[in-house]
Amino acid sequence: MAPSRLPELIALAQEESSEKRRALLRELTGHFFGTAERTDAEQVLFGDVLGKLTADMEIAVRAELAERFATAPDAPHNLIRRLANDEAAVATAVLAHSPVLTEEDLLGVVRRHGQDHLRAVSTRTSVPEAVSDVIVERGDDHTLGTLLRNDGARLSRAASETAVERARANPDLHEAAVERASLPPDLLNDMYFVVEARLRTRILEQNARMDPALLEAALAAGRARVATGDGALPADYAECRAYIEELDAADQLTPQMLARFLRSGASGRTSFLIALAELADIDFHTARQIVERRELDALAVVCKAADLDRALFLTYAVVLLNDDGDAMAKAHSYARMYAELTRDAALRTLRFWRMLRSAHAA
Repeated sequence: MAPSRLPELIALAQEESSEKRRALLRELTGHFFGTAERTDAEQVLFGDVLGKLTADMEIAVRAELAERFATAPDAPHNLIRRLANDEAAVATAVLAHSPVLTEEDLLGVVRRHGQDHLRAVSTRTSVPEAVSDVIVERGDDHTLGTLLRNDGARLSRAASETAVERARANPDLHEAAVERASLPPDLLNDMYFVVEARLRTRILEQNARMDPALLEAALAAGRARVATGDGALPADYAECRAYIEELDAADQLTPQMLARFLRSGASGRTSFLIALAELADIDFHTARQIVERRELDALAVVCKAADLDRALFLTYAVVLLNDDGDAMAKAHSYARMYAELTRDAALRTLRFWRMLRSAHAA
């Protein structure tokens, strides 16, 4: 279409007939895409006229226009901004794809609109950190999951911490958090005790591949945020602690002694937990969580890091699973996992669990 028709088309924009306005809108859109070069003034004029034409059109027509302009790198900014703030059925395509929208435009959308708009922005090829932070703050868990699954979305450290806190409480977010490539490693390891076995394996694999420099940076970041309190200690903690220290001083605190504590039932439970914490150099409360919740894959990490014999780990597992009718079969399945777990991966993982102990000692 020849550029000379532009003034005529703009004049026709005053037409009040809805049908004619719709035909004009499509013709003007075709004229825009058929014109190779436009002046800045023409670009603004196109946006103004197209915006006015669409204002009174039904949603289907506005949505059609949004789809047409969504990926156009030279789409009129004022038109795209108007469409981005329209109803979700219209705005979604533009919010998800338009390269014309600025960071300020996106911030305006995510601060004012609802979850459909936030989710559309969350799928963009690149989401600026400031925009992601607002989405984490305002988005529901469905929206947060969409954002976490998008590796093109940049999150600040604070937003990542908030996202992981929410993910820990919602199983629907577990995989999205664990599989996020840019999640800080210390926050990734925070997910370990709440996710299923498949995702725990994924965390161990990532720990094994982690660059040593990145590991040290992650540990430093983690130490800066860990809490200094984990709950009350058992009533017999002080007494058992003194006994464990006596055994340790006499070189009698052996892995075999831990098995004796465990076999003695409730009377030896606190001693076992203290000894396990000493053996692995982890916080008492982490050891208690592992044992009380019978987290045998986590116990495997502890025992592998301590370089214990597989048979000894199997002994611990059988005793902890004693109430289960299929204890031996389950223990052997964990023993196979123990054999496949590398000591290096176990040691790296354990360093994250030791952050609580370091915080308490500080």
